[in-house]
Amino acid sequence: MINRVEALIVVDVQSAFVSGEGAVPDAVRLVERTTDLIARARSGGALVVHLQNDGPPGAEDEPHTPGWELHHPVEPGPTEVVIRKPTDDGFDGTALGGLLASAGVEALAVCGVMSEMCVQATARTALARGYRVVLPYDAHATQNVPAAPGISEEIPAATVSRVAAWALGSDADTTTHSAAVSFTAPGSA
Repeated sequence: MINRVEALIVVDVQSAFVSGEGAVPDAVRLVERTTDLIARARSGGALVVHLQNDGPPGAEDEPHTPGWELHHPVEPGPTEVVIRKPTDDGFDGTALGGLLASAGVEALAVCGVMSEMCVQATARTALARGYRVVLPYDAHATQNVPAAPGISEEIPAATVSRVAAWALGSDADTTTHSAAVSFTAPGSA
């Protein structure tokens, strides 16, 4: 499969999820991968969209708290934007769909946290809207699922992430390593 895309959607790479006590397991690796993807997307002229989750009052990602802040520096401009979102799906109640359509994006990569929630919801809607989606297996992460006494043992985060990607089906490319994704400006693919 061709891994050239015209946009990078960076889902909820916020301080609460990649630093401190609430960080996803192996957050250092995730940050390295997302940092590299962002740099290569910028260099290739691709659209870079940072999704920022607005958590409810008291949540670790409550707006305007330290945990809500984006981890990666943003270079605001016509090809790099921040879109705040009120739900798991980056398209729901936001300008993401219109932005991608007006830019002429046909293929996009999705990375970030949490694999089974916001990453999967955003990727699923992108697929439903006809975009070609690349979800690099090493550029999204989540938390361990706690044990449920009498039901199951703790489920490791890496397993949860893999199952979340697998659940997208064969329409998304979920087997690509982040280093294999290449970027181009919208309309030039």
